[in-house]
Amino acid sequence: MAEVGFCVKCKEKREIKDPTRVTMKNGRPAIKGTCPKCGTVMYKILSSK
Repeated sequence: MAEVGFCVKCKEKREIKDPTRVTMKNGRPAIKGTCPKCGTVMYKILSSK
């Protein structure tokens, strides 16, 4: 499943490279990975359902 997130460095939506499901400090689930073009860390916050 290809996850798409927003890269703040490139200022574009890109596919997240090496996506990993994580839980943030506030308990919400998220997808963490890197931008395939510039290597910046990308997050996509998911719904809590």
